[in-house]
Amino acid sequence: MSGSVQDGLRRLTRDLAQGGVDDPAREARLILAHVLDVAPGRMTMLAPEPLLAGDLAAAAGLAQRRAAGEPMAHLLGYREFYGRRFAVDARVLDPRPETETLVERALGVAFSRVLDLGTGSGCILLSLLAERPDATGVGADLSEDALEVARRNAAQLNLSARCEFLVSDWFAAVRGAFDLIVSNPPYIAAQEMSGLARELRHEPRMALTDEGDGLSAYRAIVAGAGACLVEGGRLMVEIGWRQGSDVADLMRSQGFAEVCVRPDLDGRDRVVEAVWPG
Repeated sequence: MSGSVQDGLRRLTRDLAQGGVDDPAREARLILAHVLDVAPGRMTMLAPEPLLAGDLAAAAGLAQRRAAGEPMAHLLGYREFYGRRFAVDARVLDPRPETETLVERALGVAFSRVLDLGTGSGCILLSLLAERPDATGVGADLSEDALEVARRNAAQLNLSARCEFLVSDWFAAVRGAFDLIVSNPPYIAAQEMSGLARELRHEPRMALTDEGDGLSAYRAIVAGAGACLVEGGRLMVEIGWRQGSDVADLMRSQGFAEVCVRPDLDGRDRVVEAVWPG
């Protein structure tokens, strides 16, 4: 034995705090609950119980990784997104709550066939398909490693029969027409990368930055989307909060109509959407 669960939580909290982790007590509970395979909400009830030395060692190892900046989702192996659990690891972008804005906007329109460009973990595409039982879709990504994670998530959500995943440089391998195209592309400018949170160093760089001005992915998506959209089909993309007007202008320049910029729950520009007139 190695003391009580409460003793273990104190140690983990101290280690996380020394590593500069925000809210170390909360994260200590998450880590130890994960090791003990119990719900985090049960930790208070378990506090007086004895803690095995092996469990403490395992939790301490995870806390050390977290203190070094590794995202919590990588330690747990999953991230909750739009009410579902998605497997994530270092091969894919860790889904963010603000990306749920894109899902919510997409669910506000009619669609039966959806294309997700740069699908990563598949969280956007699979969330849409889970909410629309009659829809089918395609997830495209340049990374085969990322697509392995997306396929795993599709299988876990029993959605494999309604989706296909392709290795594709944007539209290069995509065939057919869609009534909805969505994307959360790399939009961080190369010069901004050095100032990002340390957690982002553990995520695939190609999912974060275009190694340019942060707009090249949008240029490619907007230029190619019309050829893959049916008349009246919609394009929706997540953006960095200062990119709304630039991306909206790109859509207008390619002939899209009804272009608008939508905010997230914090009031920041988050999604640009438009209609393809055909």
